[in-house]
Amino acid sequence: MQPTKRFDAIIVGARCAGAAAAMLMARQGMRVLALERGAYGSDTLSTHALMRGAVLLLARWGVLQRLVEAGTPAIRRVTFHYGAEAIPVDLSPGDGVDALYAPRRALLDSALVDAAWEAGAEIRHHHTVTALRHDQTGRVAGVVALDEAGREHAIAADLVVGADGAGSAVARLAGANVQEEAGHAATCLFGYFRGLPDTGTHWHYAPGAGAGRIPTNAGRHVVFVSVPQARFKAELRGDRLAALRRMLREDFPDLAETLGDARPDGELLAFAGRKGFLRQAAGPGWALIGDAGYFKDPITAHGITDALRDAALLADVATEGTPAAFVRFATRRDDLSLPLFRVTDEIAGYAWTLEEAKALHLKLNGAMKREFAALTAEVVS
Repeated sequence: MQPTKRFDAIIVGARCAGAAAAMLMARQGMRVLALERGAYGSDTLSTHALMRGAVLLLARWGVLQRLVEAGTPAIRRVTFHYGAEAIPVDLSPGDGVDALYAPRRALLDSALVDAAWEAGAEIRHHHTVTALRHDQTGRVAGVVALDEAGREHAIAADLVVGADGAGSAVARLAGANVQEEAGHAATCLFGYFRGLPDTGTHWHYAPGAGAGRIPTNAGRHVVFVSVPQARFKAELRGDRLAALRRMLREDFPDLAETLGDARPDGELLAFAGRKGFLRQAAGPGWALIGDAGYFKDPITAHGITDALRDAALLADVATEGTPAAFVRFATRRDDLSLPLFRVTDEIAGYAWTLEEAKALHLKLNGAMKREFAALTAEVVS
């Protein structure tokens, strides 16, 4: 099996992190190939919400307008509910961000893939990476991938980027170390409902549980409930919609009343929980972005923002390509990620009172503001 043409970078995974990295590297003149095992425009489990940093980057890249033109509603108010107490927060425009958004992933990912194609990257869907190739020094130097027909391809590259999710094949094959692991794993049950009033995003908290509703495309809201794994196993029997309504009635009566008898699009989706981790960000010839490198519980809905951030940070060092450049990438990623990672783990533990939850959210807000300040102050792609 002889390798095909050589690329400057192969990106394994072409969803929000991988497609963004492919686009940015191609815009810098790199020869980029992205391999995605799924289909173009397919959906995936997601928290949907884009925080300020994500909106800033997408606007800077010229991708945000595509989401707006596709009907993604602007979100200018976020309301935090602590039991019966509601605290509305109106978005303060600044640094080019005047609204938040929560696009469906099929839209967001395909918009980034389209932008990557337009920048000159090559995208191959239905390709699964089965092995890494190495040079004589042991440095990663490409991949072996299977196409949709089961044909094997050896592809050479100077850099292999794992953007292939929390169960990353690149991370496993490269031997990426786990630098920090979370102590908690919450669960989530959610669906897409039409006909709810659009009054912005609502996050609800009660002792031992979280819930919310987020406006997304086509007049739908994402409605979810999140609880510890033990309760999830006890509650999620039989009819998922009945379980969702029951948990909302018990812990979030206001949200249950807003939902009323609205019916979801199809079956509800469930995430059974996974402990977060921070993996080694890079090694000889490889790097990790998105959930492949850094996964935290979805209760804080910050995963997409960090995936786009890390794609930008990696693209900024990729053309230099030196060991020192990748050390800078890893150091910056860890510095921005760890405060978010640790407070998210505290929130996902559900051991807090409502007053403690408020304090944790202030701590989370501080970490998010620090990240946003870094994105506005630094020269990132």
